[in-house]
Amino acid sequence: MNRKKRGFTLVELLITIAIIATLVGILIPTLSVVRQTAKEVKQKAQLTTIELAIVAFKNDYGDYPPSYVPGVGGLDDYCGAQKLAEALVGWDLLGFHPKSAWSAKGLDAAGGPGTYDPGKQRDLNKDGILDTLNERKGPYLELATASAFKTREVIGPAPSIGPAPSKETYVLCDVFGRKSVTIGTKSVKAGTPILYYKADTSGKDIRRIYRRMDNDTLVYIKELEDEAKHPGLRPPLNPLFDASSFISYIKDPKITAPAPPWPYRPDSYILISAGADGFYGTEDDIRNFGY
Repeated sequence: MNRKKRGFTLVELLITIAIIATLVGILIPTLSVVRQTAKEVKQKAQLTTIELAIVAFKNDYGDYPPSYVPGVGGLDDYCGAQKLAEALVGWDLLGFHPKSAWSAKGLDAAGGPGTYDPGKQRDLNKDGILDTLNERKGPYLELATASAFKTREVIGPAPSIGPAPSKETYVLCDVFGRKSVTIGTKSVKAGTPILYYKADTSGKDIRRIYRRMDNDTLVYIKELEDEAKHPGLRPPLNPLFDASSFISYIKDPKITAPAPPWPYRPDSYILISAGADGFYGTEDDIRNFGY
């Protein structure tokens, strides 16, 4: 007997489509969570790599890189994040010079071009290389993995941090690419700058061990660019004596002795990635302290 070929009925098609839509609805959030978890793992690995580079720097120079900024909005407002990048990859990505004045202008302690030669004032040696290169060490991070970008590229050209030289210095960025940056003819995604605070081990108070002002200008400019507050890291009127947000953010809750709050890692430094949302001080921050 000849049998007619039977196709799907409209009801069967609708049921199939509904099943597929349900599966897609289940899988998409799962894939999103997997991608987010992978990014967080990658970010933690980046912080570990930075920590190893900081240890190598300390082994060479006897101390961690500084982060202290003596005044906010000064003529050479050079934040902790920028100083970290200088220590690990150099003011110009060609290595760190031991006579650096830790200045956005790239000068030596005497105010001259004896370190990075920003004005190209020094002669080339017989090999055609700036002689300052022979005096440097590093980079302590491989440039391919350092994720170093100029400050103006990741927090906007206007307004930008500090005077003109400071705009051209570098920061190390996290893995959560949020902004397109053109390098040569290629467009790449740059993350948010990683904040760095060095502990003052002579301090006996949380407000003096870690100074919120060390990255205040950078965070403030980010707030202007994002048109939103970065909770927990907003610069106060008097950073030294502010006892709220930043202190709550860095204090170690395990230490409950009847004394002022005590910070995590009071003998070294702290690193802060803004996480996927790009805002410092929120729950998705990834740090080298806390849980």
